[in-house]
Formats: sequence, structure tokens, C-alpha cells
Amino acid sequence: MADDEITTIGGCYVCKRTFSFVPESVTVVSIDPETGLPPGMTVLGTLREPTREASARAVEKVVCPDCVSRAKQFLEAPAPRFETWRSDPDRG
Repeated sequence: MADDEITTIGGCYVCKRTFSFVPESVTVVSIDPETGLPPGMTVLGTLREPTREASARAVEKVVCPDCVSRAKQFLEAPAPRFETWRSDPDRG
């Protein structure tokens, strides 16, 4: 960390914990304050093209390094596997 970097304290948008960070190097996410979600994300977690209005009103929120690490682990994890239903040959 350089001497001219100013550290500030703020709350993580995801976990709500307070942490210190350098504003120029912290991870931020754009959030539409009307929905509480990133522009273009639906409540079901699917993505769509964000509206111009949602993009315009979006504000940047900081995310702590722990939440960024957890998000990366989630992206790198293998997809869950579910056993398929098998028909019972004895039952007709």
C-alpha cells in the first residue's frame, strides 16, 4: 500500500460487516436501489438486458474481500449432481 492511499471504513453490501478499504482498489457492484439487485438481474437470478432507467439510477456498493472470495468459490465449484429417477422393472 502506498503512503498516499487513504483507507476508509464502510459496510459490505453483501454481508453488512464493517471493513476498512482503499476506495480506489475495493470491489464494487452496481445496484439498482429500486430493486436491490444489479441492473438486468431478475428476482429469480436470471439475467436480461438492463433497462436504460435501471442503469441510470444504479449506485456502486462496496463488497468485502471475504464475500468476493466466497463468490469466486461458488463460480469455481462443480455443478451439483442429482440422481435420476429409475423405473423399477419389477413394478409394471
